[in-house]
Amino acid sequence: MSSSLDLGFTAEQRDFAQAVADFCRRECGTREQRDALTHHGQHNHNQALYEKMAELGWIGVMVPEEYGGAAGSMVDTCILLEEASRGMAPIGGIGPTFITGAAYAKFGTEAQKQEVLGGIVRGASESISMSEPEAGSDVANLSCRAEKTSDGWLINGQKTWCSNAHFAENILLVARTSRTGAKHEGLTMFHVPVGVDGLKISGIDTMGGKEVNDLYFTDCLLPEDAVIGEVDNGWMQLMTGLNIERLILAAMMLGVAERAFADTLKFVTERKQFGRPVGSFQAMRHRLADLATEIECSRLLVYSVARLVDENPTKLFPREASMAKLKLTETAKKVALEGMQMMGGYGYATEFDMEQHVRTTLVSSIYGGTNEIQRDIIGKSYGL
Repeated sequence: MSSSLDLGFTAEQRDFAQAVADFCRRECGTREQRDALTHHGQHNHNQALYEKMAELGWIGVMVPEEYGGAAGSMVDTCILLEEASRGMAPIGGIGPTFITGAAYAKFGTEAQKQEVLGGIVRGASESISMSEPEAGSDVANLSCRAEKTSDGWLINGQKTWCSNAHFAENILLVARTSRTGAKHEGLTMFHVPVGVDGLKISGIDTMGGKEVNDLYFTDCLLPEDAVIGEVDNGWMQLMTGLNIERLILAAMMLGVAERAFADTLKFVTERKQFGRPVGSFQAMRHRLADLATEIECSRLLVYSVARLVDENPTKLFPREASMAKLKLTETAKKVALEGMQMMGGYGYATEFDMEQHVRTTLVSSIYGGTNEIQRDIIGKSYGL
């Protein structure tokens, strides 16, 4: 852990953080290693590396013990995500997997839990699909249809921006099962194995490489027991997972911010202009001081909210969780962009990692609920 502030971690948690950091230095600590693991940055997930982490018990950190997991706390989960992101471990499947796994743990049937949670412990990736071409920030407006038949559920429609579906084992699909009430009503969660007939997965090329996908459902028949939780109650089930989703995203961006800062600091300490290290100029020192302060404040926020969730596992914290997602993604983006500016042309060159930090952080303010939506949620929590 890079911070000297006492965040109240136990000795076991400090050892855990050190173990993850050491693993990342050993397995993906050099640019050459990361290039080999990601096909020169084209893919954000290396399954072999992910499975090594699973063998150590880390990917099952959030999974209950009865399914082979560690039954860890939200603080434990944030420690793993912070350190893995700071170590630039190419395990892009971990965020959506943790978010999806939490929903199965709360609402899945015993058979679904055995399959999905047990799979996560072994190193399987999972995916969740909500967005559609006409339902992004307005998720409740989705129209992908699930129709009850004598054989089960018939799915028709398109989903988009589905992270990791191209290498996930299952997709948690949110589809419309009725339109009798408000648009938030009539949504249902479904368990969809990736190889099911009637599902086509088509990749979307992005600045970050192969990350997201369009999903096309054409008379895709799911069994009756594919429902996760209650029919027509998918929206409320989604709401119960917002604490975890936003903290997961915040912890990952905390690690990216820390790494971008470290890379910047190393560069300005070594790079000389006008006969002295560029970091010795007051303009640089002050910018780095501001960024370091922002990162420390952000880190305190992440772990404070994580402890709130651990102490109140059934309570929602829409304001605090949204603040964490908003603050950490904005901070990470600022650190990366400032780092690129301070590195000059080298920050723009693909030879260095800074351009990847920039790409990673730019999209972070969009996924998981845009930062405009987070601000709206925070504002409404004050009665505005």
